[in-house]
Amino acid sequence: MSQPYDRVFNFSAGPCTLPVSVLEEVRDDLLNWKGSGMSVMEMSHRGKHFEGIVAAAEARLRALMGIPNAYKVLFLQGGASLQNTMAPMNLLAGGSADYVVTGAWSKKSFEMGSLVGGAKCVWDGKANNYSSLPDLGSLEYSAGAAYVHFTTNETIHGVQFHGDPKLRATVVCDMSSDIVSRPVDVSRYAMIYAGAQKNMGPAGATVVIIHEDLLARTPEKFHPMLDYRLQAENGSLYNTPPCFSIYVCGLVYKWIQDLGGLSAIQAINERKAKAIYDAVDANSGFYQAHAQPEARSQMNVTFRLPSDELTDAFVKEAKALKLDGLKGHRSVGGIRASIYNAFPEEGCKVLAAFMKEFAAKNG
Repeated sequence: MSQPYDRVFNFSAGPCTLPVSVLEEVRDDLLNWKGSGMSVMEMSHRGKHFEGIVAAAEARLRALMGIPNAYKVLFLQGGASLQNTMAPMNLLAGGSADYVVTGAWSKKSFEMGSLVGGAKCVWDGKANNYSSLPDLGSLEYSAGAAYVHFTTNETIHGVQFHGDPKLRATVVCDMSSDIVSRPVDVSRYAMIYAGAQKNMGPAGATVVIIHEDLLARTPEKFHPMLDYRLQAENGSLYNTPPCFSIYVCGLVYKWIQDLGGLSAIQAINERKAKAIYDAVDANSGFYQAHAQPEARSQMNVTFRLPSDELTDAFVKEAKALKLDGLKGHRSVGGIRASIYNAFPEEGCKVLAAFMKEFAAKNG
């Protein structure tokens, strides 16, 4: 089945595929947003038009995720990579934090925490090339740790936690690659952060959901742009925010609401991932999944072929079918199919059918 506007099936790990209906609305309003006479990219971030846009985006995200009133929602810049530094700078308060390292991104978080202050790795999956996950409830954490940090989904290795932690500790979570892809109990976390470019919108905006109690940890006379408390006091408008990205995020949140919310998008995502994993498992003599079954990601399906030559041929032939962006990360090799929220279910079916044919032809 062909895509509208002759689009490819974009399996890239990021930025993400966006809903066609959202792109169409952006297109239609690009030159004159809702009769304002200007584009969102042109309007003042302190004017009434954009104040309404950012307020609507926050309200929709709060409704989608059920964010309690005690949490602040911030739209910031710098991506999750900056949050890896901002979180310890604001929250360590001279102490140390525990990190669970389940892949490349949580490893970067730990490294940045170590640069800022005290950081302890309480679990590391490096020995099995990050193909499995620990039981967070059974790990031994440091007494008095400022927080416990973990990453819900690792895009490179294709492993994902399927549920919320039940820890007594202060939990800080990088949810960049699976936020708003499934229901989440926000009360289980003290802070959640996520770059927009996987499931929420275009690159540029970063969402931080932080319990107001944590704002007291920020040091006095702190760097203004890195100060959670100051950003919260200014409603994400301390300086010019990533206006266009926030606007599109708000449209994506509405798109998810119109589908039926996070339970509905989770069901769609589960079907998409199952179609590809079933093709892997049905041809297990040819394809080998990277992640252990219980740790398999719904967002990034990673698997290997018998040789690099076959992998290259697979990618080339897939691209001819408009299945784009499938080459795996060099640290894992093989194939990576990233199927974030807006990736069409039909694309997963086309890939699964191609996988069956390719294995039959080359196995």
